[in-house]
Amino acid sequence: MARHNPAELATGAVVLAVAGGFLVFAVANTGRGFGHSGYPLHARFDHVDGLATGADVRIAGVKVGSVQAITLDPKTYEADVAFTVQDGVQLTTDSSATVATDGLLGGKYLALADGGADKTIPAGGSVTITQGSVNLEALLGKYIFGGTGSGSPSTSKGAGDAKSGDATSGAGGIAPLK
Repeated sequence: MARHNPAELATGAVVLAVAGGFLVFAVANTGRGFGHSGYPLHARFDHVDGLATGADVRIAGVKVGSVQAITLDPKTYEADVAFTVQDGVQLTTDSSATVATDGLLGGKYLALADGGADKTIPAGGSVTITQGSVNLEALLGKYIFGGTGSGSPSTSKGAGDAKSGDATSGAGGIAPLK
């Protein structure tokens, strides 16, 4: 058996300690923990584009929990989001949940807003007031190509009124080509 230099042993111990520190840091910052903290809640959304398991749950920009699972309800075709909230945070029955974006190119997170009701949502309960994610590509497409449906009058002949459903207006309020 070969003898090891004490400097090699010390260097190996430091490398293992640093790797362990990185592991603890990674686990703590991905929304997963060594112990389960918080109580579970659910919310249903029509769209959760970009929201992933492990995403933050925030109130007023402060992380108070994490998304645990996202499943599809086969009957309603809504996304059921299971998430946790810290034990000290009690949400009222009229609280709302929104799938929000962290900046223009940032990731998605679940934003909660507390209501003003007297009753609180029990563990395992549901947030019933929800707003799904906004599809940025569709929003930009409407802005760029003018399909906003704002009802502004058209200057072309025969364009019709998009709000009244005039047959000459074409699909989406855009005048047909002649």
